[in-house]
Amino acid sequence: MQFGRTYEEFEVGAVYKHWPGKTVTEYDDHLFCLLTMNHHPLHLDANYATTTVQGRNVVVGNYVYSLLLGMSVEDVSGKALANLEIESLRHIAPTFHGDTLYGETTVLDKHMTSKPDRGIVHVETKGYKQDGTVVCTFRRKVMVPTEQYLKERGGDQPGRPEPLA
Repeated sequence: MQFGRTYEEFEVGAVYKHWPGKTVTEYDDHLFCLLTMNHHPLHLDANYATTTVQGRNVVVGNYVYSLLLGMSVEDVSGKALANLEIESLRHIAPTFHGDTLYGETTVLDKHMTSKPDRGIVHVETKGYKQDGTVVCTFRRKVMVPTEQYLKERGGDQPGRPEPLA
């Protein structure tokens, strides 16, 4: 299984479809809200939510973003030396309890840094629901190693022990 990419493995225009999706439960949403101290009743109080334009609880946007970012790690930033920047973040449509989120990332650009063993990759991740509705997009820049960097470091899993028997 691939976990991230080296600089050479990214191609401008490539699209990585992240798998699997994640069905958002009421528990997921409420736990995230409580852990992050976002106690807005739109996310936590079903009775209150019936009085809003949405008519029901809306999943907190930072959880939607966090899920999509996490989904992208295997394809995009699993080997990252640094996550440099979140350039933009747009919440386009609401996500509700029971919706399943999917994500895909497009490589927008890439360039080497002043150091010959790393480069910066500019990507856009799009999140959408089971019906294809886009709910969130964000652009970010990630510093990733070159193949040479990993070779000199002894591979991409340093510190992983070997079994004794």
